[in-house]
Amino acid sequence: MPTALRERMVPVAGVRSVVREGGPDGDEAVVFVHGNPGSSRDWEFLGAQVADFARVVAPDMPGYGHADKPADFTYTVEGYARHLGGLLDVLGVRRAHLVLHDFGGPWGLMWAALNPERYASTVLINCGVLPGYKWHRFARIWRTPVLGELAQLLSSRAAFHKALNEGQPRRLPKEFLDRMYDDYDAGTKRAVLRLYRATEPGRNAERFQAALRPLDRPTLVIWGARDPYIDVAYAERQRETFPSATVSVLAESGHWPFADDPERVSALLLPFLRTQTRSA
Repeated sequence: MPTALRERMVPVAGVRSVVREGGPDGDEAVVFVHGNPGSSRDWEFLGAQVADFARVVAPDMPGYGHADKPADFTYTVEGYARHLGGLLDVLGVRRAHLVLHDFGGPWGLMWAALNPERYASTVLINCGVLPGYKWHRFARIWRTPVLGELAQLLSSRAAFHKALNEGQPRRLPKEFLDRMYDDYDAGTKRAVLRLYRATEPGRNAERFQAALRPLDRPTLVIWGARDPYIDVAYAERQRETFPSATVSVLAESGHWPFADDPERVSALLLPFLRTQTRSA
């Protein structure tokens, strides 16, 4: 049975993030970055397994989970990339294997583009470089003044469960949804509105491609084929930025394959990361 990750609070420029850690000490780590509306707890199952052979770092990003949710944080892709970089500096991580999901994709890839000498490999789970991407329905609501605030105000536990299961091929585990809803407080709702209103879909695609394609770092793409938010066609398109990527599409998974089919994701993720961390 893998050992559970330990937890500590790490401050960066006055903003504290809960960080879950495990595995051996060292300046190389597998860095798990959640998306919206997740937290470091998204990675408990996978992170505990990876910690058997590599250092694991999984933060709550500002505005999410049990991290600080200050009104004056810069809730932009650039702001989150800076915070991630600050965390890695404080934790002494000099070489990072990124495991990214949802908005963790642009946050982590922005950090990688700015720190190519420290960026070692990538796992993209239903995220990546999305040229031409158009916002999904919930994002369009959140980006609309007044309507977004009203939608957040009326978000009950039942409505939250219904919304996140909508369009998913398998119902997400109740405990997974309950945990996310329990963290979905006023600070998170504010962070969601600010982040989506500050982000133009596909805006960084050319920048990411220009910075990351020449590096051609080892990359594994895992994509739930029935994702209602980001079309599965983007799975193969990751090779436009990561030419040597291995792409695995899970036919019966949705936007959270690590929640609706954790064993299959584990079977893909662990061999890839074993190879990458061993090759260091």
